[in-house]
Amino acid sequence: MIRSADSDPSIRGEDGAAANCAPSDPGEGRLVAGIQPVREAIRAHGSKLSRVALDGRRSPRLLALEQFARDQGVAEILSVSGAQLDRWCRNTEHQGALAWAPPLRFVELNQVLGEPDLGAIALDGIHDPQNFGAIVRSAVGVADAPVLFGAHSAAPLSPAMFRASAGAVEHARLCRVGSIRDAIEQAANRGIQAIGLDPGAERHLQEFDLDAPTLVVIGNEHRGMQKSVRKSCTALARLVPSSRIESLNASVAAGIALAFLQMKRIQRSS
Repeated sequence: MIRSADSDPSIRGEDGAAANCAPSDPGEGRLVAGIQPVREAIRAHGSKLSRVALDGRRSPRLLALEQFARDQGVAEILSVSGAQLDRWCRNTEHQGALAWAPPLRFVELNQVLGEPDLGAIALDGIHDPQNFGAIVRSAVGVADAPVLFGAHSAAPLSPAMFRASAGAVEHARLCRVGSIRDAIEQAANRGIQAIGLDPGAERHLQEFDLDAPTLVVIGNEHRGMQKSVRKSCTALARLVPSSRIESLNASVAAGIALAFLQMKRIQRSS
């Protein structure tokens, strides 16, 4: 069903302006913004999406997205003004498309650590939603790797983070833990190498046996890993061989580390 704020009085306010017909209770839907994130939400959830809202001034990309939403069985497609989308979305760029998706699902730490071929990323205090989303995008796209993050020490799971992941968060294996340090210690106790990325480390990541179950730890964008997290790692490694720069952006570092992990697994299977 397609409803328009211009033609349907039920979604207009008393003053005649488009009313906020989005769920006011966060439990009713998780807001996803942007053409690609909305497309991936539709792809992942289909008819489970509570609704999709599109700018009434349809561009070719929005027309294609509308057709895709119909084809995937989305029950309600709203046609609204760009101003209404702005009000719902606040400070996140929406490109004329919003969706309200089911809550994200998380995998348990024991399940992650039990993978015999484990190659995962652990985030120690990544606070920038752009970095968080970009890391999730690389984890899904490069290595289908689980992403561990602290429940109280990471950027929020917000529309900005979802958009930075380009919709990859809909397919990600996210593992939310109470303490990254404790998760690393549990991994080490099970014989999993937990390698913290440190620009001052003596060994390069490629020098390690990345065929073995591996957890790569990425520190905070500014201060790096916490001391307690660093101590919990079984080893430290650097990514940058040159002394011209000290470190890389957190999401770039994660992408390179994931590529190393995936290349080792491809070489082993070939």
